Amino acid sequence: MKPIRHTLCFAALAFAFGMPALASNDALSDSKAQAAALAQERAAPSGEGSSSSILDDLPEQATFEILLAEIALRQGDLELACQIYARLALLTRDPQVLERAVEVAGYARRLDLAMDIARLWLDVDPTSQKAQRMLVGILILNNQTDELAPYLVRMLESDANALPDNLLGLNRMFARNTDRVAVFRLIDQVCRPFFGIAEAHYAVAVAASSAGVGERASQEVQKALELRPDWEQAAFLKAQLLLRTSKEEAIGFMEKFLEKTPDSREVKLLLARTMASERRYADAKRYFDELLKIAPDSPEIVYSSAILALQQDDKAQAEAQLKHFVTLKVPNKASAYYYLGQIAEEDKRADEALGYYAQVLSGEYYLPAQMRSARLLGQQGHMDRAFDLLRNTKADNAEDRVKLIIAEASLLREAKRDQEALVLLEKRLAEQPEQPELMYESALLAEKLDKMELAETRLRRLIELRPDNPQAYNALGYSYADRNVRLAEARELIEKALALAPDDGFILDSMGWVLFRQGDLPGALSHLERAYAKRGDPEIAAHIGEVLWAQDRKDEARKILFEAQKKYPDNETLSATIRKLEL
Repeated sequence: MKPIRHTLCFAALAFAFGMPALASNDALSDSKAQAAALAQERAAPSGEGSSSSILDDLPEQATFEILLAEIALRQGDLELACQIYARLALLTRDPQVLERAVEVAGYARRLDLAMDIARLWLDVDPTSQKAQRMLVGILILNNQTDELAPYLVRMLESDANALPDNLLGLNRMFARNTDRVAVFRLIDQVCRPFFGIAEAHYAVAVAASSAGVGERASQEVQKALELRPDWEQAAFLKAQLLLRTSKEEAIGFMEKFLEKTPDSREVKLLLARTMASERRYADAKRYFDELLKIAPDSPEIVYSSAILALQQDDKAQAEAQLKHFVTLKVPNKASAYYYLGQIAEEDKRADEALGYYAQVLSGEYYLPAQMRSARLLGQQGHMDRAFDLLRNTKADNAEDRVKLIIAEASLLREAKRDQEALVLLEKRLAEQPEQPELMYESALLAEKLDKMELAETRLRRLIELRPDNPQAYNALGYSYADRNVRLAEARELIEKALALAPDDGFILDSMGWVLFRQGDLPGALSHLERAYAKRGDPEIAAHIGEVLWAQDRKDEARKILFEAQKKYPDNETLSATIRKLEL
């Protein structure tokens, strides 16, 4: 028997597609001549070793019926072919006829019939491994796990040399079965006779993990490691299981394992990623550097190293690794091109950024790349090209279409064409009057254009539609605070927003601003500094400057305002604050 990874994993499909293609000869002549031609086509090993044809030694009537069945198959009448072969299988009980009957039933997707015939075949020839494999394949396709265990055990026992690999292939056989608990129970039952082998415990651990039986998965993978202490595959699984409950414990386990087996690449990569997720960037970089020395052209390692560099704001390293990544044989490079575009955009290399974004043709980064490209074109003064780009961008769903509308309005807003932007949003809102994102954007623009009644109407309706939306409460509260009106209500609205999103930098800024308006300078400064730590936004800096100035801490006010102005020289709010304070 071939290893399960080659035989059992594909048995379920092999039987269904086992029918060789028939010659495309539509001219029907003498039935015996047809039978002879078909006998030549169907000449195939019989049982487990004979080279006789399916038509040998069969009565003339059976030969004629096989001819009819094969012609029916040629003409696409699968049901007739199934009926004929099923009847012949029962009448002849011939192993070759039985095999062909199973193939034809599988080809017709008649799994019930294929199963009955495969059982009959095993009754006729209980030692036939081919019959066993076909029945196993049918049972797997039918998700009938209850009957599989004895067949699988027998097949595993029949090839001792391939046993470890075949045990590892068990879980792959049931990858499409959604009843993971049933699969776990089956694999547990099948593997028990082989529990002296590490691979048997590993197979059960994988099945238990997939079924959500975490404790059993941990027990079995530990037994696998006790039998094979340096087995990287088992160590990797154990680390994954530990990560579900304790990252610290998982990190400790991986570090100890790597002390004994330093060349375990997969464990080292998992450890590096875990370190990065825990913001232990220096440790993560050390492991990634080691991995890059071992496998400098591994796409997974190169890409992960680039993402870590981005997290550390090491743009040069990130760009170098991403440029290397896109030269490697990788099916999807969209995310790498997107990040390369971002890096070039931040470095004011607009044309280069546009080139990278243009190579993002599909997937989750496609829409952001198109919108960033449109914004860059707008900044270069190519407004018509920018609008054309957005309008020709394919949107897969209503949510994407809304994003494109908002991006178009943003282009107009950045070009100081606020009234046109509002008209665009109002037009789209007329088509879908309760679309929340369009409603929110319309409210912000209306406020900017001093259309306060429209802004308030939009925001109050948004709060009715989305009472759990913190941005709606915040926008309405901030609009009151900024105009220094209805401050008690403004504070109440912002407090609701803060309860829904306590770490949002802009909402913290709003709370600081309303407290400033109410005269609570220490409280205002506390919230504003927290906001600025989370978001280095120029408008937050402007608010801090005003509070510091009001506290007579004028040098500190000047410092933060001028530092922010260096970074954001075109920000209107910041410039207005500096003029207001006569700095």
